[in-house]
Amino acid sequence: MKTVEVVDRSPMIDKLNDMLELDPARTAIVAIDMHRGHLDPEVATMPCSPAVCDSVIANTERLLAFCRGNGLPVIHVVVVNRDIRGVGSEASIRPFFQYMNRIKEETDRLAPGRRTTVIGHNMEGSVQTEIMPRLYDESDYVIDYKKRQDCFIGTDLELLLQTVGADTVVIVGINTNTCVLNTAFTSANKNYKVVVVSDCVGTMYGDDLHEFALQNISRCLGWVLTIDEFEGKVSASLPERVAAS
Repeated sequence: MKTVEVVDRSPMIDKLNDMLELDPARTAIVAIDMHRGHLDPEVATMPCSPAVCDSVIANTERLLAFCRGNGLPVIHVVVVNRDIRGVGSEASIRPFFQYMNRIKEETDRLAPGRRTTVIGHNMEGSVQTEIMPRLYDESDYVIDYKKRQDCFIGTDLELLLQTVGADTVVIVGINTNTCVLNTAFTSANKNYKVVVVSDCVGTMYGDDLHEFALQNISRCLGWVLTIDEFEGKVSASLPERVAAS
């Protein structure tokens, strides 16, 4: 494998981050695949590492509490696959998954060194489809029929974003280099302001692809902020009486 040097674009990124302003009234959180199928090592069919699970859950719990407390809508988007008669999982029609499933060693599939079930992932009615309890609140919106890595494909996410009046999409969730990256691109293509909170995304595919995705987003289509940076941007735009509380 060819080794390449990561180009340092931090001066440009810092300038963009400094310029960024967020209007809380027009900002929505999209939490992608924060379910047990990725984040609960005891039952996950496509598990992140325990370290990623712990950090993403803890950080996202903090972020979502801040957002709910300041009136920002939280939208969970969860992949759920139906069992199609004569076909099996809806995911099984994807050629890459078909080939991946031919690899006999389950620890040599998508998640390096961890067992993964490509075709049996997040089947309808399974515990894997449940949102992690620490990350869900009754005030949240849920889209629980995502079928592809792009949260807009086959869902009413765009209509919901329009309904809540959002022009800024703040993305958190799993996996940084697939569903997060795909949704970030489509959000940008649809003229949304795109923010990814780096503390609240992770991947089962490896740290290299996690870093690649964050670099790609921050250098090509949106803003990558820490929780502290994001909360600071939102707080700076809140009315004084709200921010002070």
